[in-house]
Amino acid sequence: MNTNSNVYTVIYTTVIVIVVAALLAFVSGKLGPAQDANAKAETLRQMMSAAGVKPTEELYAAKNAEILQLYADNIEEAYTIGLDGEKNGDLSVSKDKIELVSKLKPQHKAILAEGDVTLPVYRFKSGKAVIPIYGAGLWGPVWGYIAFEPDCHTIAGAFFDHESETPGLGAKIKDEAWFREKFIGKTVEWGDTPAFRLEKNAEASGAANAVDAITGATMTSKGLNEALNVWFKAYENHFGPGAFFNALEEHAIETTTNAEEE
Repeated sequence: MNTNSNVYTVIYTTVIVIVVAALLAFVSGKLGPAQDANAKAETLRQMMSAAGVKPTEELYAAKNAEILQLYADNIEEAYTIGLDGEKNGDLSVSKDKIELVSKLKPQHKAILAEGDVTLPVYRFKSGKAVIPIYGAGLWGPVWGYIAFEPDCHTIAGAFFDHESETPGLGAKIKDEAWFREKFIGKTVEWGDTPAFRLEKNAEASGAANAVDAITGATMTSKGLNEALNVWFKAYENHFGPGAFFNALEEHAIETTTNAEEE
């Protein structure tokens, strides 16, 4: 065959494309399960860091299998809710079948559109409840996990992450422990607009639901502030005063009290 002909070029290119596609499919098939396992373990590390199950450094030093076991040992229940605040599904917490809602971008879009959502709630045996948040930073998405004390009002811990924020500036939302620690003990004012404030000199007002933004990272701070408030609003009917979650807690307490009296 004439190697300089157009036919040869087309055939050669087609063969190369097929071979490369086959190799990529093979590699993807082999690496896919490992990548999924890493992603699940990463999500669990972030959630348990927010919930204070163990120090962040220890969680990131642990192997994936250890993280799965730690989560299974400490989680009470996990489920999803709609914007009405009521449960619309359960998530398995068994070590071998742990279910998470890890793809937060579709849920974020659904929240903004006031459509159907499946927002996760992770309740730990400590009484703390963990929820995710997601939004847009300066260069890409930002997300994280917020843990609430049993009162569903006080923040017990937080963990934030990002895709591509500026090192030394916006990236501090993940890299700096002091920033995460600012949220501990703060409150979410359900029903208020905004329910929480992350902005310049926010703490100077003495407000319990405010944290100072990161100096030099204005756009990242604005994006995180918006993400917090969009997602807090989405969970308001579940955690706010008189909401489904509180009614569920009151029922559980009443049932326990009655059982003890008997």
